[in-house]
Amino acid sequence: MSDTTLTARINDDVKAAMRSKDKVRLGTLRLITAAIKQKEVDERITLNDDQVMAVLEKMLKQRKDSIEQYTKAGRDELAAVETAEIEIIQEYMPEQLSEAEVDSLIDAAIAESGAASMKEMGKVMGLLKAKLASRADMGQVSQKIKSKLSG
Repeated sequence: MSDTTLTARINDDVKAAMRSKDKVRLGTLRLITAAIKQKEVDERITLNDDQVMAVLEKMLKQRKDSIEQYTKAGRDELAAVETAEIEIIQEYMPEQLSEAEVDSLIDAAIAESGAASMKEMGKVMGLLKAKLASRADMGQVSQKIKSKLSG
């Protein structure tokens, strides 16, 4: 990214969406800014890029859960709205790591921590959390670690 903060970039994009009259994009960006502002007000702080990233991750997870629920209920039109929002939110996330990159980081963390059983999974997750933050689905990472430590 450039010198501007993630929040400033989002605010600039809100203005651009207003000018271009892109209602879907504008609505999603307003949801993002509202979530950021809410967190700032709740905690009485100004969020840095990492904290904004955490807010965006939470929003992505909520939308993925909603898509699953809507699909089960046969509400495809609502699932499509959530999918569109996910695409816009992901524009602000760092590029996701490939399966192979995640696997090699997991293997390195297991070797570094000396973990040999499920009891030591916390050590491995601790090492990986900072490296993989916002760049991989931690639920899937957790599953991979479990399979490697139990198998």
